[in-house]
Amino acid sequence: MLVFISVCADAFQAKPAQTPGGLPYQNLPDVFPGTKPLTPEEDRSIKILEGAHRFIEEKIGAAPSQRSQYWNRDLSSKEAYERSVEPNRKRFMKIIGLEDKGEPLHSFKQVLKEMHPTTSMEKIAVDNDPIIVAETSRYRVYQIRWPVLNRIYGEGLLIEPKKPVVGNIIAVPDADQTPEQLMGLTEGIDAESQFARRLAENGFRVVIPVLISRELLFPGTLNQQTHREWIYRQAFHMGRHIIGYEVQKIISAVDWFKQFYPDASVGAVGYHEGGLLAFYAAAVDKRIDATLVSGYFSSRQKIWDEPIYRNVWNLLSEFGDAEIASLIAPRPLIIEHSTVPEVIDQAIKPGNAPVMNGQWPLTGYKGTLKTPDGRTVESEYTKIASLTKARGFPGGLVTGAKTSPLQFGSRNALEKFSGFLHTGIRLPLSGELPEDQRKTFDPAERQLRQVKELEDHVQWLLHDSDYERNRFFLYRIMPEFENRSWSTKPHHPSHRPDKFIEEAKQYRKVFHDEIIGSFEDIMLPPDPKTRKLYDNDKWTGYEVQLDVYPDLAAAGIILIPKDLQPGEKRPVVVCQHGRDGFPQRLIDLDYTAYNKTAAKLADRGFIVYAPYNPYRGEDKYRWLVRKATNVGKSMFSFIISQHDQTLRWLGTLPFVDKDRIAFYGLSFGGETAMRVPSVLEGYNLSICSGDFGDYSRKVVDTHFIRGFMNSMEWEIPVFNMGSTFSHAEMAYLIFPRPFMVERGHDDLVQQTEWVAYEFGKVKYFYDQFGLGDKTEIEYFNGGHSMRGEGTFEFLHKHLNWPYPQPK
Repeated sequence: MLVFISVCADAFQAKPAQTPGGLPYQNLPDVFPGTKPLTPEEDRSIKILEGAHRFIEEKIGAAPSQRSQYWNRDLSSKEAYERSVEPNRKRFMKIIGLEDKGEPLHSFKQVLKEMHPTTSMEKIAVDNDPIIVAETSRYRVYQIRWPVLNRIYGEGLLIEPKKPVVGNIIAVPDADQTPEQLMGLTEGIDAESQFARRLAENGFRVVIPVLISRELLFPGTLNQQTHREWIYRQAFHMGRHIIGYEVQKIISAVDWFKQFYPDASVGAVGYHEGGLLAFYAAAVDKRIDATLVSGYFSSRQKIWDEPIYRNVWNLLSEFGDAEIASLIAPRPLIIEHSTVPEVIDQAIKPGNAPVMNGQWPLTGYKGTLKTPDGRTVESEYTKIASLTKARGFPGGLVTGAKTSPLQFGSRNALEKFSGFLHTGIRLPLSGELPEDQRKTFDPAERQLRQVKELEDHVQWLLHDSDYERNRFFLYRIMPEFENRSWSTKPHHPSHRPDKFIEEAKQYRKVFHDEIIGSFEDIMLPPDPKTRKLYDNDKWTGYEVQLDVYPDLAAAGIILIPKDLQPGEKRPVVVCQHGRDGFPQRLIDLDYTAYNKTAAKLADRGFIVYAPYNPYRGEDKYRWLVRKATNVGKSMFSFIISQHDQTLRWLGTLPFVDKDRIAFYGLSFGGETAMRVPSVLEGYNLSICSGDFGDYSRKVVDTHFIRGFMNSMEWEIPVFNMGSTFSHAEMAYLIFPRPFMVERGHDDLVQQTEWVAYEFGKVKYFYDQFGLGDKTEIEYFNGGHSMRGEGTFEFLHKHLNWPYPQPK
């Protein structure tokens, strides 16, 4: 790499394009010296985006063969095996957003969990309806609720057999089924598939929880979200998940069983979405003695094409379904390959989709659920034995002839399952149906109550997130920040920046590796290709493309002032466009948001580089995020790598001062201005325009009408970012480099008061180190745009570049 860079730079210097005046930059050729010709593209950013898709698909394809590096299974004994996979279990719990009740909890959480233990199952009456919902000759059905987490309750049905109980079971329906349907109290499930009723009739005590449904929250709008997606979006950003919440409800039901019936066996059985939850709960909770998963188990290699609420951060890097099953081993696991109804998660009906930019249809499609191929299910199942080295792995795969799917809840599968809980049992099904005695019960009200409880819990986490982020980051490095004095005496900065800078390096790594997601690939030589696009009396502009990784490229437009002197090195300003933009909008197109900022800076004598970014093509870039999420990557995993290569290349140019490279971005470019310089120290200054503020609230707050919860931008949440890094924390990682915010009062991205609140933390932070002059904010009467006044002054000052002389 060093040899290549040296040769490239030498090649440029050896054959400068001299002019009669002696300056090498006034009459540059069509291809920049030392580079190869660049082929024109109709839309280069889309080509780069397509390459990024290929790149991440290769990562997904390679994931199964690389999972063994995360596992260290000890097969010498049952106890040794369970100890050896415990770190994997802990990581699995974290990525599904499950609260580990074995871990110490902070602040209010510990107090309130003591006030609301998770071991009390209440039989409840709703709207004067009876507590006993139904009764037959074999069992009684109760409506129940039980505490799970602070302000969160599980709800559903409890079925108590009248004959001696042979075991306890949690029966989990699909998200579009109700507990009542699974008991035959209401229509919707064939009698042969009413597995909860079959188990209850034959002596099992059964709890059936309510799941958050796939019902649409905002039908008929561009922001169509199912109830499950509504919880997923806000919870994901806070390090929680709809999956984790519902697994927690199952585990809390196990708590109740074990408190009152400690010697009785406990099983979990679920169908479709309930199959996922029963499967995940058994992987987490070793007290579940046997598990039946119906309509779920398969290869997860295309999990990114399932509905978005199944997105799990970094799942595929370590876990396929076989690996999750290995967390259940050696406990019994039965897989029933059953049919599932096709579910298409789509915001706009096909045929009614508007077309964006004449190219990419904005369909709002978010994934499909359908019955997996039987051979794929069988192949994934056989992996379990190879992972656990268990020839007689307890359980089995139940399928139809020639691996065809069955109707769910088959007697064969249930008897295999129940046999591990109580030997010799048979499961006939009677024709005696229970009759619901309730008169006012409304399942829709119960559903909304369950949704609202989860929403309230996430919104409480958001409210507390400032403190959580401080505890996570700031107070660990500088404990004295937690104990601010209220003295009225003049305060003089006493903190040493070098201490913070050194300690913050570990958090920069956490931010990059665990929150943003970093690629570990070796970067390719840049092999720059260029073509001249602009040539005026002040500067020349080249389109540039650089190799980053196989299939992933970086590109942009560099503006080179013509008054550069031989041997002179100048500062560079990297100007970044926003969503669905491209560099030309910053240079010569009439976009008021950008005000030709790149061209104006080049007129002032700065070298300017305007990159392409991959957030183009609307849903096409959203699907890049979908794919990337499940291998622990985000949109900015690609962008940081692209900027890393760009900085390396810029540093080889003989007229670039690599110690004076600034970043200035608007909107998504402002989002980039927060994240990229937080990781890449090659940027010695950053300006965030039209994006800075209380970012966690922007993403998670359900009441903010202009927030991402109320938009069609379903790809925005980043797992656990809200509890670890918001904009102030990113600015701490930029410190002690200069940092500025540009804010139009009428910018609808955030509220001015939110921006002021978040910047107040940054200003206080810089001031404590005596470096308050390195951070500024400029408010102006205007909207979502680069004003280019205070920011230009900031660039001149901190890049040590002279102001233009008045004419």
